[in-house]
Amino acid sequence: MRSVRIGVDTGGTFTDVVAVDEQTGEITTTKTPSTPADPADGFLEGVRKVLEKAGGQTVSAVVHGTTVATNQLLEDRIADLGFVTTEGFEFILEIARQSVPDGYGNSYFWVKPPRIVPVHRVRTVGGRLDHTGAEVRPFDEEAAVAAAGWFRERGITAIGVCFLHSYANPAHELRMREILEREHPGAVVSISSDVLREYREYERSVTTLVDAAVKPTMRRYIAGLADRLGMPFSVMKSNGGVLSAAEVVNQPITTVLSGPAAGALGAALIASTAGHPSVITLDGGGTSTDVAVVVDGEPSLTTEGSVGRYPCKIPMIDIVTVGAGGGSVAWISPEGTLKVGPKSAGADPGPLCYGRGGTEVTVTDAHVFLGRVPPHLLGGEIPLEAEAARQGIETLAGKLGLSPERTAAGILEISAFNQSNAIRRLTVKRGLDVRDFPMVAFGGSGPLLVCRLIDILGLPSVTVPPDPGNVSAFGLLTVDVKNDYVRTFVTRDLSLDAAAEIFGELEGQAAEALDREGFTADRHVYARSADLRYYGQAYEVRVPAPAGPLDEAWRAEVLDRFHRAHHRLYGYGYRDDPRHGVEWVNLRVSGIGPITRPAIGRRPYGTADPRPVTVREVFYDAWGPAPIHRRTDLAAGAVVAGPAVIEEYGSTLPLHPGFTATVDAFGNLEVRRGREKG
Repeated sequence: MRSVRIGVDTGGTFTDVVAVDEQTGEITTTKTPSTPADPADGFLEGVRKVLEKAGGQTVSAVVHGTTVATNQLLEDRIADLGFVTTEGFEFILEIARQSVPDGYGNSYFWVKPPRIVPVHRVRTVGGRLDHTGAEVRPFDEEAAVAAAGWFRERGITAIGVCFLHSYANPAHELRMREILEREHPGAVVSISSDVLREYREYERSVTTLVDAAVKPTMRRYIAGLADRLGMPFSVMKSNGGVLSAAEVVNQPITTVLSGPAAGALGAALIASTAGHPSVITLDGGGTSTDVAVVVDGEPSLTTEGSVGRYPCKIPMIDIVTVGAGGGSVAWISPEGTLKVGPKSAGADPGPLCYGRGGTEVTVTDAHVFLGRVPPHLLGGEIPLEAEAARQGIETLAGKLGLSPERTAAGILEISAFNQSNAIRRLTVKRGLDVRDFPMVAFGGSGPLLVCRLIDILGLPSVTVPPDPGNVSAFGLLTVDVKNDYVRTFVTRDLSLDAAAEIFGELEGQAAEALDREGFTADRHVYARSADLRYYGQAYEVRVPAPAGPLDEAWRAEVLDRFHRAHHRLYGYGYRDDPRHGVEWVNLRVSGIGPITRPAIGRRPYGTADPRPVTVREVFYDAWGPAPIHRRTDLAAGAVVAGPAVIEEYGSTLPLHPGFTATVDAFGNLEVRRGREKG
């Protein structure tokens, strides 16, 4: 019997599933509503559906993109969390950083949000290391035992530990963990030297505490899912790699951008195959829209990310998320103006047109009212109540003093500008010209506003892949196993011997992890990088570092890459200015276990002038008949001119007047303004 690999991406509204036949490369896709009360229910239903659709083949591997950790942080569901730090530094979390939202102009009115751990649940332990890791004062065992007992007596079962300079020497943290395990065996403990062996104590503390906070939830979820699935599976990480579920429960913070990362990687592969190595990716779901930039086939990475209000310095794909999905709610501000999002109707009860008890108008309701989406979703599995959407839009229009059409169009216009602002944050604000980048739009709601985004941003084109609602699940099957390791080593005069020793230790850690994942030594890949800055700067620039022995040529190459990267990012550099020396800050290694990626096949060419299946009244600038095309009927070479609507199982592309969509050799729709047939 043939075998398949399955990718399952659990979103806020739908769970998307893709199965790839390992012998033929054939791709089977499906979707099922998410089940927020227990995400495992939607996961297992999706696996059942895709296996039924694929013909009951055996399963060789399952890869999962999950929002369990993300949602816990976004919803601030953090309770009974404790913190242990160095004596005299109990206010690390209270002091935090001086930066405030929107800069100093907002500082007078801004109120610092509550700390992830209130100060009364912070315990301190004596003992001190200096920045080299040398012991200044010995570890206070009695205070450590007292702290463990204090947490045990109060039922605090998730604890983060961060001592000063533990990135240089983890000995005190390791001893603290041993004491907690002995004195408080029911506790889940995260130590910063495991989670983030990097300097800056505030960010290291919060990252460690986030890991401790989501560990119990993730362990319960992963264990329950493994029992019900009955086979091992892997989980997508924020850094663009995957890890076995058995390993990921020990580092759950690495999954906080699990689903969006898979979408960016899947879109990058699709775009590169179609001849677009550098693109903007837009993943539109029911709850939110995630935007990333891909340069030369690789999504940009960052360690300055955050989830909700919590900074997380783990390596993650650089993604901006806005509350602009299909379920985003339209509402009237106290000033009487129309707003859209970030609140979402979610999967249950969902938009008005779902008929499940929703009471607020959403972006999806506006599309339904204007005729831009069909009267059902998922090929008829979810019928839509157009009358409920109409009544909701008319009621909202009455409050605004506008026509229903202007109200619905205004909802979509605001949503399009919300998405375009997210794209500008990743491009214009970082020195990139958005007009140089085609865009890949996917997700269930991703293609719905692409024509407006082309106009607002001046995009050259937008690619809509086949089965756009399942690109994130497809991306899960394109991902290598990947673990990241870091060591802070601040110096202006890098000792090549010391750097070689650190790289060797990090590569040793990576090798052990890849061995546990089942990769033989000949399949191990190690990618080195380094964080550097000009002396006196506060933040670093990361550049790839060559493999091989460390010599003067290696040093010169890394420095050259830093100077070029700094100039590209900021428009200036000090390559030939001896007054500005270069400081090395962090050395990094990524351990990679490569997989065989699914091939994207070419499609046969057909007629350039396809016939629509029907005609429906659709509102663009005015009500009028629009041809309705079924995407499965469009062969390579087909050209559809707007006004029109192209429908498929998991998504819809409304094609405005003056736009055309051309099917390329891989089945993608290339949307452009003004291109005529022929």
